[in-house]
Amino acid sequence: MTRLLFTTVLLNALFLALLMPYYPWIPWIAAEAVLLCGLFAILPDGTGKRLCAAVVGGLYGMLAFFALSDLVVRESLGRPFNLYLELGVAGPVFDQMHGNLGIPLSLTLVALLLATFLGLAICVSRLLLRTGSGVPRGAAMTLTALGVVTLGISLISQPFAGLSAARTAAHQVRLAIDTHQSTASFRQHLEDNSAAVQSTPLAGLGETDVILGFIESYGISAVADTRYGPLIRPRLTQMEQTLADAGLHIVTGRLRSPVQGGQSWLAHTTLLSGQWIDTQLDYDIFLASDYPTLIDDLGATGHDTVAVMPAITSDWPEGRAFGYNRIYHSTTMDYRGPALNWVTMPDQYTWSWFQRQIRERADHTPVFAEVALISSHAPWVPILPVLDDWDSIGDGETFNRWKGAGEAPASLWRDPERVRDHYARSLDYALNVATEYAKRHVDNKTLLVLTGDHQAAPLITGDDASRDVIVHVISADPTMLAPFVGGGDQEGLRGFRWGAHPHSDQQGPSMASFRPFLHQAYSPPRIPVKISASDTIEK
Repeated sequence: MTRLLFTTVLLNALFLALLMPYYPWIPWIAAEAVLLCGLFAILPDGTGKRLCAAVVGGLYGMLAFFALSDLVVRESLGRPFNLYLELGVAGPVFDQMHGNLGIPLSLTLVALLLATFLGLAICVSRLLLRTGSGVPRGAAMTLTALGVVTLGISLISQPFAGLSAARTAAHQVRLAIDTHQSTASFRQHLEDNSAAVQSTPLAGLGETDVILGFIESYGISAVADTRYGPLIRPRLTQMEQTLADAGLHIVTGRLRSPVQGGQSWLAHTTLLSGQWIDTQLDYDIFLASDYPTLIDDLGATGHDTVAVMPAITSDWPEGRAFGYNRIYHSTTMDYRGPALNWVTMPDQYTWSWFQRQIRERADHTPVFAEVALISSHAPWVPILPVLDDWDSIGDGETFNRWKGAGEAPASLWRDPERVRDHYARSLDYALNVATEYAKRHVDNKTLLVLTGDHQAAPLITGDDASRDVIVHVISADPTMLAPFVGGGDQEGLRGFRWGAHPHSDQQGPSMASFRPFLHQAYSPPRIPVKISASDTIEK
């Protein structure tokens, strides 16, 4: 009898652990644990009982995997674990793991996790097999009845008793159904509109280089969070002054990203397409459609469309589906410096290479370039200085002096406070480099858009942070920027204003609104608007 009581208490604890993603809501009793102990105490020993115990143990191991994955995904991506979606991103997740930890440590971690879930499955199976031996039938029947009563109570008074395994399984089933329905709706939407929607030439940008730079993890928390604002807000003030001294103008606003913490390609596609794309399934559906994007718009305008993707380390068939004229990635950018953990090359090299190899060779053809800026990507170590002599960058060998600099990511990430400090410093570096590039190479025939792709993970921002990212638009021609802030009979992009500082208390529109806004602002011939110097300093 004592063994049955001990087994029931232990199984109850194991089943309640499945509810850790819902902490602090965790009841006292897991109804399934009590009922299973009673039922297995009644079952006669034999092959049938062992088989049932193995099945229950295997199911528990799978649910434990769901529960742990839910905790990890919530902390890293700010949303629940969804098996229906995660199967499509397993490859990129492992790529990031071995980029940060190395292949041996990554494989070891995967093996340890598999061993843990297998061990839990075996543990639950053996505990259930222990319930029958020497237990009076009356006690077994009483425990079974108690399990049934507890099951009923869990449907009425959840703070006292709950369905842990059933809730975990039902949550995944519900997410799968909802995701399937929303994905089917998105597919139908694209099918209904793809034939009718055409690329739209942006005549107002016809002679302008349009550069779209995605700054990794540059979210609104960089200025709104008291842990990061004291470093980043002065950087933005200096950015504004540096640009003004160089005869440049800047407007700044916010856009709401479809993702947080990762899956940057969903944010990129949302902004380029004007469609809200927040799942891998929607992304795959979009790529298979003929729906046009900003790439097609500017291609129709006469631009040479280029993608500069230093984080891509292998073949990228998805990139070809976007229709760029040319795609450059880490192995085709002539970099001879060291990799910096996950970051294949520093932003300063990316900007330098882009200017030398793309813009200076454009032969008077305007360029549209999507440039991925990855120095502010986790693990945020090491943090490099900005080199004053851009001419010395060359093929990047000058960065070899920082090979192996900084501590190992596995060491840094043991201390969340130091991780947050490195995050802020990496953003400071990315903004500093982008400012220096603009000072040197942006003119009145350039529209430089610097935007975050998403907020950093909840570990950095907190669980309830806005999903807005910061957007800067820079040019030497202030009339090029006037449509963003509006004026007269023009309607700007909500929340944008002159200067480098975004509104701290005004939510931004969706990233999907960016392409339609460009259509509105630049499709007809642009009418010059006289801008006074005082207009560009508004805060």
